[in-house]
Amino acid sequence: MQHEAHTAHVHHHEGHETHGHGPASWSMAAQATLHCLTGCAIGEVLGMVIGTALGWGNLPTMILAIALAFFFGYSLTLRGVLKAGVGFRAAFRVALAADTLSIAVMELIDNGVIVLWPDAMDAGLADALFWISLTISLAIAFVVTTPVNKWMIGRGKGHAVVHGHH
Repeated sequence: MQHEAHTAHVHHHEGHETHGHGPASWSMAAQATLHCLTGCAIGEVLGMVIGTALGWGNLPTMILAIALAFFFGYSLTLRGVLKAGVGFRAAFRVALAADTLSIAVMELIDNGVIVLWPDAMDAGLADALFWISLTISLAIAFVVTTPVNKWMIGRGKGHAVVHGHH
């Protein structure tokens, strides 16, 4: 098990110029952030749909949306790494290492904007305010998270660990 994870990690870094020895490109960071944004957006919307359908309040709905954002963010990475032939345990470790900080920053910013936006927490799925505030909060989260991903990739962390498998 340990050997499989180490082999996947070493294989991941072969041929990478961003293995902590050079600057990561903004394009690479934006791609990693867009990947993260996709998982977060799926989780956020699905969490809101489920929470609304079940008649839940804001806090349990937000907790569900955040949990689903992490689930879908990790799942997207896991799918790509598994397709490359990496075993499940090693692929799961790669996904955790690659996405945890990125998803956490994105969720903190996204949900922080929604909480601070007047009336956004009470907007329903049929309200324009829900979709406008969600879109803008995710855009802000993208802008804030991209430099975090650039920093991590430049040090051989985050999505630098995944790029060899895609």
